[in-house]
Amino acid sequence: MQVSAANDIKIYNLSAGKSLPDWLSERRRRSLVKRDVALQRRIELIQDFTMPGVSHQIKVSRDGQYILATGTYKPRVRCYDVSQLSLKFERCMNSEVVQFDVLSDDYSKMIFMHDDRYIEFHNKGGFHYQCRIPCFGRDMSYHYPSCDIYIAGVSEEIYRLNLEMGRFLAPLKTNSRATNCCEINPEHQFFTIGTEDGTIEVWDPRSRNREGLLDTNLVGDGHHEISALKYRDGLNLALGTSTGKVFMYDLRSQRPYVTKDHEYGEPIKNLEFNHEQDFVLSIDSKIMKIWQRHTGKLFTYVQPETEINSLCVYPNSGLVFFATEAPNMQVYYIPELGPAPRWCGFLDNLTEELEEDQQPAVYEDYKFVTTQDLESLGLAHLIGTNLLRAYMHGFFIDIRLYHRAKAIVEPFAFNEYRKQRINQQLDNERGNRAPKKSELPSVNKQLAEKLISKKSETKNTKKKNPLGDDRFKKMFTDTDFQIDEENDDYKRLHPVISKYDQHEKEERADTSQRKAYLEQFTQVEDHEIESSSSDSHVEDKLDSDIQDRHTTLKNRNKTSSHRNKGPAMYELKNNPTVTGINFGNVKARKDAKMSLGQRIELDDATNKGQHNSSGGTKEVTFMLPKSRQFVEMEEQQRKHQKERKKLRRSATDILPKEKKKNPGKFRKRRK
Repeated sequence: MQVSAANDIKIYNLSAGKSLPDWLSERRRRSLVKRDVALQRRIELIQDFTMPGVSHQIKVSRDGQYILATGTYKPRVRCYDVSQLSLKFERCMNSEVVQFDVLSDDYSKMIFMHDDRYIEFHNKGGFHYQCRIPCFGRDMSYHYPSCDIYIAGVSEEIYRLNLEMGRFLAPLKTNSRATNCCEINPEHQFFTIGTEDGTIEVWDPRSRNREGLLDTNLVGDGHHEISALKYRDGLNLALGTSTGKVFMYDLRSQRPYVTKDHEYGEPIKNLEFNHEQDFVLSIDSKIMKIWQRHTGKLFTYVQPETEINSLCVYPNSGLVFFATEAPNMQVYYIPELGPAPRWCGFLDNLTEELEEDQQPAVYEDYKFVTTQDLESLGLAHLIGTNLLRAYMHGFFIDIRLYHRAKAIVEPFAFNEYRKQRINQQLDNERGNRAPKKSELPSVNKQLAEKLISKKSETKNTKKKNPLGDDRFKKMFTDTDFQIDEENDDYKRLHPVISKYDQHEKEERADTSQRKAYLEQFTQVEDHEIESSSSDSHVEDKLDSDIQDRHTTLKNRNKTSSHRNKGPAMYELKNNPTVTGINFGNVKARKDAKMSLGQRIELDDATNKGQHNSSGGTKEVTFMLPKSRQFVEMEEQQRKHQKERKKLRRSATDILPKEKKKNPGKFRKRRK
């Protein structure tokens, strides 16, 4: 059971809670109910108060003992006995029911209007009679004093069928091309119809004359149709329009005294009255609103999860039934409208102890999976078997089978998760004992470097949380938020950023290689070069005064050597690992961990094929690479030569053949 408080009015949804699929067998349902505590605690006001697909209409018999509902598929009517809180009978039909009415106090006499221009009469035993009507019907009303059924539909005439004589009577001709709804006032027996043109016509069944005509388009915002109407008493009439508005009229006035807008723009489908509290209940496909009849002030509202088709209020109570576009027919209890009926008086005790927790209708024992999920789990071969139930774009599978298959496909998923959690806890404990030396976070280091470089101008930049917001702190601490830049989806979503990052990586690699190479050298300053080349010459030729000035100049150059923008000179360190100059591939060797024999073998392998000269151990070998076009041309030429060899034939077949002579045969002359 679900409890809501719309506008501070408590509304109890008796249909909410855990539900079972309809395709389960009765034996399977009973076993699940026995084992599941949630199913045992749910409130099922009326047993099997559902339809296979969609419910259309719900009505209560005049004695209040039976609730009748129509729906699909197949088209059917179901009768529920409230004294037993269960289904009494079910009857299937050939076509869908547009409207039906209960003619007797119980279910013994019923009439059904179908969408194929047929009317069926049912008695206590079942189907009784069927007749065809001249037009497609939309609504009908039964006039008890004359036993006439008024049929409104896609026609300018209202057809009358007399059940006492069993024949059609003269129809009533209206001013409209079609009629949407009709109603007979229970006090003065006036017959009222609502048309497609937005007009209301009132007829007197005794004289069969039209007593009044009202055009509601004069008070509306434009053209609309009358989609619903309902009498409260002999004078007050409620009209629902196709634009989502409700007009309250007094038959003595041409202007409505209250106008209520649903603000959804959907046609009004049903109207009901609560006489005790003087409320009006109006519904469209989205919502039911309860409001004051005189002022139009909203009292409360009910908004189910599915579209509403019809409304039924149990007489003199706060119990409301909804026929919706779902298998479950919704049942709501609103204590502010009235007490619970006698047959479900236990609702008053239950509603006092309910908790306000929402329980959506889901299938907790089954898992919805798609075809891709089945293929990833290796269960695609089960399609078409009893283990899978097709539903929408996927299948329902038992949750236990799903967990078993997932454990087989990913056997070490739990172990990896467990190790990850243990390592995370250990890292937290180590962090509490001793602070980490690294200033950058352990997760998303590259992103942190970018953010720090962008915010380098500002002084207050946190390196542990570069964003500076605690809401995004887990982005640099939790491994679940690690950015995988090598993923194809990331590259597809960030094509420009991935290229920029690749360029930055290449630049970083070049700088690291240059640093590693420059570590093998020491920079030679300019004054050392000058002293080695020209100091001896200066001492020989210059006087002592000039030498003093020269030394002062050298000291001045020494202080300003960092400002010199000329080329820098480097000197090779005494390191045996550097045997040649190769700016592209500089590898730092870990000689400290190698033995002497390994070093000698490595030097022999590197020095093999080298030529020592006065310039050092330098050797350069290179090959000119062939272009791609040149390689393709060679390949095409090779294929062409092979084809020519296959097509080539000898010239003997072309030359003419010589006639062969038979040397041993001579003609004999006649004598």
